[in-house]
Amino acid sequence: MRRLNGHPDDSVSELLRAVKVHSTVYCISDLTAPWGFQVEDSTAAKFHLVLEGSCVLMLHTGEQESLGSGDLVLLPAGTGHTVRDRIDSEVRYLDRILAEFRRDPDGPLIYGGNGPPTRLVCGGFVLADSLPNGLLSLLPRVLRLEAGASGVNRWLEPVFELLRDEVEGSRPGASAILAKLADVFLAQVLRNYLVGADASGLFRAEAFTDPAIARAVELLRTRPARCWTVASLAAEVGMSRTRFGTRFRELVGESPIHYLARVRLSQAAGYLITTNSTLYAIAQHTGYDSEASLSKAFKRTFGRAPGEY
Repeated sequence: MRRLNGHPDDSVSELLRAVKVHSTVYCISDLTAPWGFQVEDSTAAKFHLVLEGSCVLMLHTGEQESLGSGDLVLLPAGTGHTVRDRIDSEVRYLDRILAEFRRDPDGPLIYGGNGPPTRLVCGGFVLADSLPNGLLSLLPRVLRLEAGASGVNRWLEPVFELLRDEVEGSRPGASAILAKLADVFLAQVLRNYLVGADASGLFRAEAFTDPAIARAVELLRTRPARCWTVASLAAEVGMSRTRFGTRFRELVGESPIHYLARVRLSQAAGYLITTNSTLYAIAQHTGYDSEASLSKAFKRTFGRAPGEY
């Protein structure tokens, strides 16, 4: 079967047809430095889109992202985090800030000091129940789409301008329109991840019924830069090295170290598409000791060099 554009159906196309994003915009925030808010862990997936200015997002696990105008971050697992104008600014719980400073439940949040402004669109999202087994468990804690990266901005920029116009206009129904426009950004971020994950073979891993193996997969997915060994993973999940290695291969279809390599390459592919990071920075972030080692592994798996990709 072939699509209208002449390209054959593939696994990514099938996955994308199953991905249906439904967003809810919680608030538009006009923030002036210094400012900072904290969001608790929850099961609700969240996103932040920077319309103007800049900020720093830090997970409770210590991971950190610096964001600028046009950048979007998704937290699929609802991981607790802080967002602030700079890393040393004081933070307060977001629900308390909203209760104290947001006078109109449908209006913007205006908060902060007298410094440079930042405007955010913050919200949550859900994904269709028809997603393939194991997909949500494979998503990293943070997915990011960086403004202008790898040509993505060519078609997202008009959508971004529509978002800005809706925020500026404050017309009736703005929240519903903002949510629909946010769906476009969220779907693009998920698409970029799926392309890299599929090409690296990561979707061979289905749903895991063994809690210990599921925990090991989570560790590899969320901490790919760590120097993992089979023994250290087995110790983390409370199994013997031999039993762990056998059980992991039974459920995942390959050894823990081979699976880790796929996770690292999948995330590297995502960074190449969605950020402007250097190859050295991507190598460091994904557990490779040099650009050369990442390039060699990447070309072996994807069939082309990172720059071509």
